[in-house]
Amino acid sequence: MSQEIDFYFDPMCPYAYQTSLWIRDVRRQNGLHINWRFFSLEEINRPEGKKHPWEREIGYGWSPMRVAARLRRRDTSLCDAWYLACGRALHEEGRKPHDPEVARTLLVEIGASADDWDEALADPTTHDDVKADHFHAVDTYGGFGVPIIVFPATDGRPAKAVFGPVVVPAPLGDEAMALWDLTVAYTRVTGLYEIKTPKTADDIAFIGRAFTPYLQGRDWQSVQNPAP
Repeated sequence: MSQEIDFYFDPMCPYAYQTSLWIRDVRRQNGLHINWRFFSLEEINRPEGKKHPWEREIGYGWSPMRVAARLRRRDTSLCDAWYLACGRALHEEGRKPHDPEVARTLLVEIGASADDWDEALADPTTHDDVKADHFHAVDTYGGFGVPIIVFPATDGRPAKAVFGPVVVPAPLGDEAMALWDLTVAYTRVTGLYEIKTPKTADDIAFIGRAFTPYLQGRDWQSVQNPAP
């Protein structure tokens, strides 16, 4: 029987995208079942007095997640493919998946309909789906950013949320499984909240190079700027 996790993402986040590539490779190797869930960086980092993302006509991450919500209702594999397509467009090609024309092209490429963009944004209940996931992550797990991986309750242990792993580039093959084993072991230690590698100047420069397409493609300023 395969294991199952919830994976919270915002298509805006370059770190979450790298982690999603890793978790997909883990799935390829061990049959892991991934439930894709939504988390809004626009909402969690919203300055006081500014509109909520669901009050705007278009949101950088919010609108693509509304499309993902529509696709998830129909076929979870389409939601999976949509996130991958959005991530590849923004984080590898510097294209903007929140741009309607780019989004429609991506939807056709994954076997959905170009109309899914307009229909998702015309349906107010897609706001509800994204909000439900986001606030569940915040209220239940203390979510403050992505990626978040939630391991279900098992053997008398409660569900366990992990922020991360934050890794650039995404490890594949044997390295992917080594990181998976490490992440699973992390969840088994009560009271363990953080293990972190300090970033040197060379690390920051490397991350900046890896994130160049994202930095060129984004239309927003992040609260934290981890890369030059």
